Amino acid sequence: MFWPNLMEVGQDPRSKKKPRQRHTQHQIQEMEAFFTKCPRPNVKQRKELSRELVLEPLQVKFWFQNKRTQMKTRHEQHVHTQLRNENEKLRADNMMYREALGRASCPNCDGPTAIREIAVAAMEELIRMAQMGEPLWMTSLDGNTIVFNEDEYIRTFPRVAPKPNNHFKCEASRESTVVTMNHINLVAILMDVNQWSTVFSGIVSRPMILEVLSTGVAGNYNGALQVMTAEFQVPSLLVPTRESYYVRYWKQHADGTWAVVDVSLDTLRPNPAPRSCQRRPSGCLIQEMPNGYSKVTWVEHVDVDERGVHNLYKQLVNSGNAFGAKRWVATLDRQCERLASSLASNIPTVDVGVITNQEGRKSMLKLAERMVISFCAGVSASTTHTWTTLSGTGADDVRVMTQQSVDDPGRPPGIVLNAVTSFWLPVPPKRVFAFLHDENSRNEWDILSNGGIVQKMAHIVNGRDAGNCVSLLRSVNSSQSNMLILQESCTDQTASFVIYAPIDIVAMNAILIGSDPDYVALLPSGFAILPDGGGMVDSGSGGSLLTVSFKILVDSTLTAKLSFGSVVTINNLIACTVERIKAALFATKS
Repeated sequence: MFWPNLMEVGQDPRSKKKPRQRHTQHQIQEMEAFFTKCPRPNVKQRKELSRELVLEPLQVKFWFQNKRTQMKTRHEQHVHTQLRNENEKLRADNMMYREALGRASCPNCDGPTAIREIAVAAMEELIRMAQMGEPLWMTSLDGNTIVFNEDEYIRTFPRVAPKPNNHFKCEASRESTVVTMNHINLVAILMDVNQWSTVFSGIVSRPMILEVLSTGVAGNYNGALQVMTAEFQVPSLLVPTRESYYVRYWKQHADGTWAVVDVSLDTLRPNPAPRSCQRRPSGCLIQEMPNGYSKVTWVEHVDVDERGVHNLYKQLVNSGNAFGAKRWVATLDRQCERLASSLASNIPTVDVGVITNQEGRKSMLKLAERMVISFCAGVSASTTHTWTTLSGTGADDVRVMTQQSVDDPGRPPGIVLNAVTSFWLPVPPKRVFAFLHDENSRNEWDILSNGGIVQKMAHIVNGRDAGNCVSLLRSVNSSQSNMLILQESCTDQTASFVIYAPIDIVAMNAILIGSDPDYVALLPSGFAILPDGGGMVDSGSGGSLLTVSFKILVDSTLTAKLSFGSVVTINNLIACTVERIKAALFATKS
């Protein structure tokens, strides 16, 4: 066999290869632009690109392959960095709390720890606070509210710790109601941190169990004890969250009544980091009632530094309706009715559009529940959120936050922009809620409906108030005929919400036959309506505090940079919506 000796004739074997040619700046820009729309072009698309850019189809194919590999590598590096930073923070927090727990233990005995002793004392105080009348709890002059007597509290419980400093003030409230849930299920909800934070998603943020000191008696929660952290929130960026580090203790008493108490543990930590809120014994008593009902008596008692609360919300916070027992009880009552609706099997078919398929109802309610949780998490002033102010003069600031959606089947992948603002309306909350949740008036404020008619296709009523419902809406004149709107509206004495998200019609059809809703991507927007402190939501008096939130997908590429145009778009969207709401409500007011 003859092998040519290229070296002998003075040729380098590598000289046969074509010299590498770099793509021009124009070619790269065009392929980059195409990549943002379609990262995996088919053969036909690659041929068209190669013809337009004067490249070989193979060159286009390899460029897109390399680009995808590059993006994947960058994304993995970014996720790795995020996870490493989060892991380091969690490790530091856990170490700090474990050290505190270790110092709280009694080294010289096999008896209860200092934490258990604190919990037992807190349980005794909670029961007395829940059962005592005057002079600890005084009836107001109008006879409508119960007022806490702090001086009597100090006389009744002389061993209580003093306030951390002069900036802290005492907040205490008590409320009772009968709910449509048996006492065992209620205790189970309070035991499971995920269920608890779901039921109270408008109040609770970022709950975490740090240590389970006792799971209670076998087959029962009696005596269960766990150390937790959580943030308590109002749906507005103008009210700081109240972060708390506390122990939760369950006990069943001789008469069958259950009690669940929370109490702060900050005093056990040497040189504790300053917190704006310390929980004195707070919680609830749960009594079994006939026919599967329960009587709940709720007590909220905190020392809190309210200097961070915006003037717009101070009257509401001072009234006790922002964080007090009335809000917890009203939320629990409404959520118990919602749960009963999801489990109902005998659905009346009198109303047109009522969803009667039980599996479909469950899936749709679960999807709406996730939508509400996501909305509430996006409008809280949590310490983990970094907000940027776009425009406004104080109370009516528009603030934005970017979030990355990674490997979350419940959200579209990419960069999500969340914009939030809060403002005051001289209109009662009841009227604001009626206007925003009614599909017939939606075209008066919803820019995306283009002024067209919005129809209700189907709905699920969640309880006695017709305003508590999950609806499926369709914009008649919309150019996007393949999209529907999923909306949940809910209202009680202390707060109202109208939350919605666009949803693909194919995905919604799957939900209506009972498919898993966890894999449906949602970006919720909506409204939180609170009384301004001058009245309750359902009283028809006073003004309203309205929080508006919009979420949009800026770019499906995780490494994309936030463009100025996207920020301008969402700022204009929220500003225009606010103006339309004001114009419509002021017109009806006059």
